[in-house]
Amino acid sequence: MALPAYIDATTGAITDGEAWVGIATTTLGSDAATVTFTSTDDGQVGDWSQYMDLVIIGYSRTDTGHVYGWIGVNLNNDTGSNYDQQWFYGDGSSVTAYTFGDAVWYMGSMGGGAGANEFGVGVFQIFDINSGKYKAGLGQRAADSAGDGYVSLQVGTWKSQDAVSEIDLTEYTTAGNIVAGSSFSLFGVLPRMVA
Repeated sequence: MALPAYIDATTGAITDGEAWVGIATTTLGSDAATVTFTSTDDGQVGDWSQYMDLVIIGYSRTDTGHVYGWIGVNLNNDTGSNYDQQWFYGDGSSVTAYTFGDAVWYMGSMGGGAGANEFGVGVFQIFDINSGKYKAGLGQRAADSAGDGYVSLQVGTWKSQDAVSEIDLTEYTTAGNIVAGSSFSLFGVLPRMVA
């Protein structure tokens, strides 16, 4: 089996200067109901068993009629109510907090009701993905439509002890589509040893 590109074949040392390794990027050429990332389980860069955490960075828009949209984040095809979360949301004049359980975690997006060509930014990190404990997630979002925007911070728990091997991203507000031009990048965070 060939070594991943970020490991020197002679020394076995990690040649990558950072702990983050780019796994995959998907940019939609047409609208899609779901964007899926799956572990390759082959010992290469796409094999998630070697990573501590996963990070998704999304630049997205959905076809919901609302100004702002939501991308649902499901792990391992689990669509049960196993995602507890807390949200902090601010729009420049007020701050709101929510606590709830649902069938997904959420990642921010713009909706079809926003101005033309406006996309939202979301970053979602899933921690300790191969542990035998419940998984924690941290989401950050920023979105603005003609000066009317907001930011949010979300923390959550996926109530499963399984290793994460699949991530499905879907438009969650109206079960519509993620629109063309949306882009999602997945990164793996390697464990690092520091002398």
